[in-house]
Amino acid sequence: MPPAAPYVGRFAPTPSGQLHFGSLVAALASYLDARQHHGHWLIRVENLDQPRSIPGASQQIIDTLACYGMHSDGAILYQQDRLARYQAQLELWLDEGKAYYCDCSRRDLAEFDGVYPGTCRKRQLPPAPDHAVRLLVPDRQITTLDRLQPPFSQNLASSLGDFIIRRRDGIYAYQLAVVLDDIAQGITDVVRGADLLDSTPRQQWIYQLLDQPPPRYLHIPLLLRADGEKLSKRLGSTPLDPGQAPAQLFRALQALAQNPPAKLRSASVEELLNWAVANWQPQRLSATQSLPYDARFD
Repeated sequence: MPPAAPYVGRFAPTPSGQLHFGSLVAALASYLDARQHHGHWLIRVENLDQPRSIPGASQQIIDTLACYGMHSDGAILYQQDRLARYQAQLELWLDEGKAYYCDCSRRDLAEFDGVYPGTCRKRQLPPAPDHAVRLLVPDRQITTLDRLQPPFSQNLASSLGDFIIRRRDGIYAYQLAVVLDDIAQGITDVVRGADLLDSTPRQQWIYQLLDQPPPRYLHIPLLLRADGEKLSKRLGSTPLDPGQAPAQLFRALQALAQNPPAKLRSASVEELLNWAVANWQPQRLSATQSLPYDARFD
């Protein structure tokens, strides 16, 4: 039996603002999982959506992670440097008949409740600046197995229909880029928020088309504010303060249900991370997609 592939994990922030406490919890979970498996941990900057990217945010994110003791074990990948790879894959699928151009607007699709009805599937539209590209999907269940969450199954044809891999504004879709990037970086394990669980079957379908094995998944619960919204840059969640790194790392370990001992409240970043790597137990988290944001984390 061949040996298991060495563990390679990653944290992939978008540079649409500064990191906040929810970002820290996700980054820390992925970092601890990689370190406990004696693996590599990489940073990828997901800056596909340039209109939403804030100048200087990428470096600010990297610098903030460093203040919290988390450094990439290899070169940082920037998605804007990968556009040619995304386009090459898109063109190959177009040539093979696995993808097609679509000119449907949101208004055209409003009545279909989020399930694309295949309007452009047989129209053989030519390339055009305002045409999206959609990927054909199978009419069968695709099941995601997760290390924490229960199995999640989805029939892409009946739940979503053929999905977009390049938008009408020319921006490549997350579903396409994340898979090609994970393959390029040799990612074996993905630890991320449970809000991305329902997009995983789409990614698994892309892995199947590329004849590549998907990574192992660990989708951790999101921290929700009192109004039910997740902590996010869009909603102006408080940015991380590098000067408060030890205290916020301690709170992040609490949020991850790791029960750090009280004596670590005054520990350094290095001491906290060393304890956390040695004691990381993701199974302590509930198999749920969200958790209330406790006021003690502020």
